[in-house]
Amino acid sequence: MKKVISVLIIFVLVSCGAKKTSGPNALYEILTEQSDGGGNIKFFEILTEPNEIKMLETDPLLANKMKQPDISNSNYIILNMGEKNTGGYTIGVEKVEETDKNIIITVKENSPAKDAMVMQAITYPYTVVKIHSKKEIIIK
Repeated sequence: MKKVISVLIIFVLVSCGAKKTSGPNALYEILTEQSDGGGNIKFFEILTEPNEIKMLETDPLLANKMKQPDISNSNYIILNMGEKNTGGYTIGVEKVEETDKNIIITVKENSPAKDAMVMQAITYPYTVVKIHSKKEIIIK
């Protein structure tokens, strides 16, 4: 019973899409991290152009997190894990490094443990990240 409650609590916390930063002058910010709602294929998309970025404002999870100056001063990344047969999968940022010429992002994909009790439903995990820079982005 304790395992079931623990899994449910973890699932709720992951689904909340809490805002994360790396300090007051953060290089990046997680705008949303969801266990469902992404696309059905795995892809990483870098949004740099204002017309691309403005499309994110139509998402109710992101509308209040988007500011006009951010569109011209930041890049956005959509990390989409694709279709998964159960819950318990997440995709996120492991680390972000800035060089003189670019930003290097290391993506981390998490899968549920083999013996974990997970929701038996098709999910589409995704994360949206704001990079506080207009430098070229490299995703690993």
